[in-house]
Amino acid sequence: MSAPRVLVSRLLAILAGLAVVPAAQAQATFPAARPIEFVVLFPAGTSADVTARVLAEGMGKQLGAQIVVVNRPGGGGAVGYQYAVQQAPDGHHLVWSSNAISTTFHTGTLPFDYKSFLPVARVQIETPLLFVRSEAPWKALRDMLQQAKAKPGTLTVGNSGFGSHTHLSSVWLFKAAGFQVVDVPFNAAQVVPSLLGGHVDAVVQLPGALAGLVKAGNVRALVAMSGARDPFFPDVPTAREQGMDISAELWRGVVVPKGTPSHIIARLEDAVRKTVASPEFTRATEKLLVAPAFLPAADFGKMIAKEDAEIGRTVKALGIRQESR
Repeated sequence: MSAPRVLVSRLLAILAGLAVVPAAQAQATFPAARPIEFVVLFPAGTSADVTARVLAEGMGKQLGAQIVVVNRPGGGGAVGYQYAVQQAPDGHHLVWSSNAISTTFHTGTLPFDYKSFLPVARVQIETPLLFVRSEAPWKALRDMLQQAKAKPGTLTVGNSGFGSHTHLSSVWLFKAAGFQVVDVPFNAAQVVPSLLGGHVDAVVQLPGALAGLVKAGNVRALVAMSGARDPFFPDVPTAREQGMDISAELWRGVVVPKGTPSHIIARLEDAVRKTVASPEFTRATEKLLVAPAFLPAADFGKMIAKEDAEIGRTVKALGIRQESR
């Protein structure tokens, strides 16, 4: 090889080496010395908050960083999302996201959708169940549906608010069954007393809300709206087992502002994966009747997109989209 060609080859090699240095340095600088903020959309002390804190502790150990949980409740999650979307996409701002990203957008509470964030990993799921009082005449869902068929529009089913996940789950369940019921929205504190007081025939809620009452024999669950039987209610058949093709788990997972570099997302995903797989995380979440359900970033993103489309269709059909957006 001639001398000029040798010089050119060496120069190109040097330039290539220099190009690698910034990328390596960028990866080495995350996480930086400052704390990582973990935005939780709901108040302190809730199951969402408690599990977020357990996750933050585990991830912090994996990353060698301090992760600080910051509660920003309000608007069914909209307040926290609006804050988080304005933060720098540098891996130091995480969001404890849920199905709320779609319900708040499609009902008009939030001016942007899930595409404003990038998925890191799904962490856990909770199963909506249909509960009735123990003295109710229905021993199984088919018994309730027989009454719904005989007297259309007379059965009342409570939920945690118009457009909430429990409301949409109820809509999906009875639509799949082919029957009409009266949906009755309450705030979270009113749902259980309304069932016990006989103000509604049934409620759709997450396991933690009524598990103690089930154990005490005051209420019973007729159906679980999950892909497989809920581990905390193994005797309750799923909707699919009863002929209705519906799965409506409430999920929670970690997302970051759009623009966060892929190598940072990969590090965060790995920290989530190792934390969710730990016995400490499993023990802590099981106390809250929450099931660990890790999904990596790519699969998590596909799941969010698919569900968002279904939520959009349902909200439009119900006519509950606000016009203030």
